Amino acid sequence: MIEVQGKGGQIQFDGQYVTITRKGFMARSIVGKGEKRLHISQIASVQWKPAGAIVEGFIQFGLPGGVERRSQFGSQTQSARGDENSVLFTKKQMPAFEELRKALDAAIAQQHAPQPTGAQSPSLADELAKLGQLMQQGILTQAEFEQQKARLLGGQ
Repeated sequence: MIEVQGKGGQIQFDGQYVTITRKGFMARSIVGKGEKRLHISQIASVQWKPAGAIVEGFIQFGLPGGVERRSQFGSQTQSARGDENSVLFTKKQMPAFEELRKALDAAIAQQHAPQPTGAQSPSLADELAKLGQLMQQGILTQAEFEQQKARLLGGQ
């Protein structure tokens, strides 16, 4: 479980769910008090702006079908401040948020990785070779071999 504390919000990530929690006066006045929980499969993008010496950074989660608008120059952080899918952080808090970002990137990549399927189906050549062996062993007659071969070749 990764937990990070930002300005006006906290994020917890358990490997499957991202939970953004807001408490206190700042949260109520800007975004609203409460909790938002996102499954990793719901996250389409992670926007990142590092914190500077005097400006806050932020992490923002993009959702499929979400309407994301581009901030005007110089107002990205201000736009993120009022976004329910963003949490701001200071330069001092940034290392913890970088660890969160790495874990999220890995989990998102894992979510979109091809999943292994069951046993591979045998190739046509393998099937024909098996039929030939069965015929040589006397298990199949020549006619049965030809019938099964036609079935395999006709299935293409």
